[in-house]
Amino acid sequence: MANLIERFLDDEISSQELFESIYDFVSSFHIRSGEFEGNYYIIKKMDRDNFIIFPENVFPDNHREIPNCFSIYKDELIKIINSHAKKQGFNVRS
Repeated sequence: MANLIERFLDDEISSQELFESIYDFVSSFHIRSGEFEGNYYIIKKMDRDNFIIFPENVFPDNHREIPNCFSIYKDELIKIINSHAKKQGFNVRS
């Protein structure tokens, strides 16, 4: 699972703007469920505290494949995206 998380972080937390957008989606109390479509990964908010993150491959004939996924709790997700953003030199939120 660590490799999946690292790949997600590398692909999706690649700029200050993307970091802020993902952080806002994850931490928002106003969004109880929904999806955030990143560059390659989808962040599925199941409820205010639980997330499923997965890569999505969409092919020219419009079928899609989800090769793997992981679930994560909100506090842990915020912790890892803040940590990765800080390593990248972005302004993090607390």
